Amino acid sequence: MRIDRAGWPFLTGPLVPAAGLLALSRVTGRRGARAAAWPLLGLSAYMALFFRDPDRRCDVEPADPDEVLSPADGVVMVAGEPQEGVAPPGEWQQVSVFLSVVDVHVNRSPYRGEVVESSYRPGSFLAAYRRDSAHRNERSELWLRDGERTVVFRQIVGVLARRIVTRTGVGQRLATGERMGLMKFGSRMDVFVPLDCELTVTTGQRVRGGDTVIARWPAAR
Repeated sequence: MRIDRAGWPFLTGPLVPAAGLLALSRVTGRRGARAAAWPLLGLSAYMALFFRDPDRRCDVEPADPDEVLSPADGVVMVAGEPQEGVAPPGEWQQVSVFLSVVDVHVNRSPYRGEVVESSYRPGSFLAAYRRDSAHRNERSELWLRDGERTVVFRQIVGVLARRIVTRTGVGQRLATGERMGLMKFGSRMDVFVPLDCELTVTTGQRVRGGDTVIARWPAAR
């Protein structure tokens, strides 16, 4: 299983002292040292789980040009009319995905095209499932354009998250489902698509980043 490079400091941090305690236990025979090592090993294992980066359908075959894919693993919080005051200027439909602390946190581009706008806003660290987290929490916003088609998406951190990693910027082209960053320790992703898109997910549905189709453009004429 691939581990995202941002996770290695978190994984090796508890692993190094755990190895030292196990070595001490072997040399001295102290059971206390071995017992103290197990929680550190468990924490290291959890970090490997959190920062795992599995391949998805979009890594094997290109996505359909009319499909918008989920940018993250999790549960759909909003699907349809945007939350009040949350959507960018214009007329949009909103799909929001809540990521728990056991979901894959590598984020993917929901659609293809050029990044034409990028912004970052510091903020609070409210629980990502709360409605006002979209207004008040730290977030990164990207506008993606492919011809006349535009998709806006946001990385929004949660109560345990303290850093957004965005590995793209203005002028860069992304493919549908391409890895573009991650959020550390619980968060949400908001995607905004135009009204002419057909949403294909519902509130409460589980989705997989780079795999689940969340919206579909009308077929190009």
